[in-house]
Amino acid sequence: MEKLILITNDDGYRARGIRTLVDIAREYGHVVVVAPEKSWSGKSHSVTLDQPIYVHALENFYPQDVEAYVSTGTPIDCIKFALNNILTRKPDLVLSGINHGPNYSINSYYSGTVGAAIEGAFNGIHSLALSHESFDPDANLSLAIEHTKILIEEIFSINNEAPVCLNVNFPDIEPAESKGIRLSRLTRAVWKEEFVERTHPGRPQKYYWLTGKFYNFEPEAHDTDLWAIKNNYTAVVPLTIDLTDYKTLQKLKTKGLTIKNKKQL
Repeated sequence: MEKLILITNDDGYRARGIRTLVDIAREYGHVVVVAPEKSWSGKSHSVTLDQPIYVHALENFYPQDVEAYVSTGTPIDCIKFALNNILTRKPDLVLSGINHGPNYSINSYYSGTVGAAIEGAFNGIHSLALSHESFDPDANLSLAIEHTKILIEEIFSINNEAPVCLNVNFPDIEPAESKGIRLSRLTRAVWKEEFVERTHPGRPQKYYWLTGKFYNFEPEAHDTDLWAIKNNYTAVVPLTIDLTDYKTLQKLKTKGLTIKNKKQL
């Protein structure tokens, strides 16, 4: 049976990255695209609960014959709607991206690109979140194309019942400069936020723009995704959907922590 591949992103269906991804995926199976009509960058795993979601088919999404839909919802809404209202069977792979801008380290928690891949994993589907280091909408995606093909082939070749969810970040370099693909872990880092204060020109009201600086807590560590990207590797981080801290759980059990519950009435 032909592979079924579901594609979405968080940059919107017009983004060059998702069209590049469709081109790649068509080599490996039947592609269905369900993408948001606008950018949802930084919206993480958000879903739409306070308003209706509109979805319609896109004619001539691409020169090739690709089944495509656009949604007013978030990337997570797109995955949920596709699985419940469009597809007649569970897809073999969910692809999210190719995002214009990196989603390494703590950025993966905020990313709608990564959120969509995790939603795929929630539903037992192998999933890839794909992001490019450059924010330039016309960035050279040659390396991303080359390495995405390798990763899709690897995912389809493994025999693993549990869903594999990979967060992939491509450096902004030419393929000839690449050192390859490197399995990594998320870098320990944080954003130190700043809110730039401004005054509305039409009325005496203050407003704020969120900005900030990225602080890497372990710049010398060589096993992180950020180190990999800065050293000309494509960084691949396997993600888990279970947020349980098992080490702390075991420590608390070993120390005999007890939780006193109120007596049931």
